[in-house]
Amino acid sequence: MLATRLCTMRKLPFFLARTLTSGTGGSQVLPDMSEDGVFFFLTRDHVQAMQERKALHTLLAKRQEDLSPRRMKDSYLEVILPLGSQPEIREKYLNVHNSVRFGRILEDLDSLGVLICYTHTKQEMQPRSPLSIVTALVDKINLCKKIIYPDCDIKFTGNVSWVGKTSMEVKMHMLQLHDGDYCPVLDATFVMVARDPENKRPAFVNPLVPETPEEEEIFKQGELNKLKRIDFSTASLLKMAPTAEERNIVHDIFLNTLDTRTVSFRSRKLPPNSVWMEDAKLKGLQICHPQERNIFNRIFGGFLMRKAFELGWATACSYGGSRPFIVSVDDIMFQRPVEVGSLLLLSGQVCYTEKNYIQVRVHSEVYDADTREHHTTNIFHFTFISENEVPRVVPKTYGESMLYLDGKRHFAAVMKEI
Repeated sequence: MLATRLCTMRKLPFFLARTLTSGTGGSQVLPDMSEDGVFFFLTRDHVQAMQERKALHTLLAKRQEDLSPRRMKDSYLEVILPLGSQPEIREKYLNVHNSVRFGRILEDLDSLGVLICYTHTKQEMQPRSPLSIVTALVDKINLCKKIIYPDCDIKFTGNVSWVGKTSMEVKMHMLQLHDGDYCPVLDATFVMVARDPENKRPAFVNPLVPETPEEEEIFKQGELNKLKRIDFSTASLLKMAPTAEERNIVHDIFLNTLDTRTVSFRSRKLPPNSVWMEDAKLKGLQICHPQERNIFNRIFGGFLMRKAFELGWATACSYGGSRPFIVSVDDIMFQRPVEVGSLLLLSGQVCYTEKNYIQVRVHSEVYDADTREHHTTNIFHFTFISENEVPRVVPKTYGESMLYLDGKRHFAAVMKEI
């Protein structure tokens, strides 16, 4: 019964509904989330649900100090995706290359991250959680396997690794069963934020207390990750000029593309084995139907990530001329919610290449047909590796040069991690 209730309450993937367990032993059943948190409302009328949630404001903590501390193991979850033992669910996860669709994995990670945070913040004396947990940022997802097999069970593990006043960092790991052992596939770091019952204002979450030296290091790393994100944002090319080294890179590209037969700054020539950046993009449109909505009548973040990844993969595939493999996902910032009924415009751009690596940036925006305005909702960064060496992407304008440098920065950050 728990499996059926979970599946209908929160649009969790099928495997999450059937196999969620917690604790290192994997035997303890999760609390019945059909009576906790926003999962309780997802089968009801949205207007009625929001009216009911207004009453939960009285359950919010006035200060973080009023909430009991939590340990890392309190939020630890293990989830099995039984692709090997239950073949009937493979169809949803299978791609044309007979491997697992990574876009589906992104959806599952997003759902699991939210559930881990609800587990961290669960109050025993409260029948329903007053918190609304939403994904704020995908800090990074690094893969150590090129192929995820569709006929072997997958295990996800994760827990809250760092806590601020209203935000939580969640670390998750994915492993796949081979020859009786679970082998690492990827590591993921998400940042989730807690909001009030109507998702209008921040809300306090339970503090996290490390118990061992190892946990203290993990907690410190979470604090460092926060500082790195601030530094990276501060140095953004949308705010600061490129460094001296980066300016030299841009000028060298400009000189290498000048047509030597003319004495003109406007006459450009594409170098051999190169592609103009303006010719290395794909676009897509998604109508946001109610099927993908959450309790707040907005589109699930995992769905947006899947659509962006699939366009990014197609962009890398068409550019490289062969099948690309995802290496890393980083710095996905959820800047603006996507309302049901929106026209979601996606633009995939190859912004940097090196040997057989392809750095793709996907920009998503919503179009308001009434005001005819465009609003950016997300920026996605994907690093792919192609089977063969790929042409060099070459910017032509100053704006494209900034995209090139931004892609180069993200690529360099990924290479440091793997």
